[in-house]
Amino acid sequence: VQLQASGGGLVQAGGSLRPSCAVSGRTFSSGFMAWFRQAPGKERDFVAAIGWRGGNKYYADSVKGRFTISRDNAKNTVYLQMNSLKPEDTAVYYCAADRSYSTSVNHYAYWGQGTQVTVSS
Repeated sequence: VQLQASGGGLVQAGGSLRPSCAVSGRTFSSGFMAWFRQAPGKERDFVAAIGWRGGNKYYADSVKGRFTISRDNAKNTVYLQMNSLKPEDTAVYYCAADRSYSTSVNHYAYWGQGTQVTVSS
């Protein structure tokens, strides 16, 4: 299984970005896709997750109401729509996949390479 994240970038506070994560090699028809982020000098933290079949969605409290996770099963791609971005959202964003849901970074077996998101004040 390969995960390819893209779509990060530099944006001013209050702006929007929509990184995406393409899955190839094998599709988890009943698994979960998740986004995590890691700021410099900090641990990798859970951001959002979505069920591949049922569309169940979960969010970290820090992004609720601003970020929306979605998926396009025909394209085997998951998106993270990020609105009202803040400087504290600056981090490398990683996508991950596994058969079940968790907010723990240790739970996910498959990871993408990460995409940098920088929010300027």
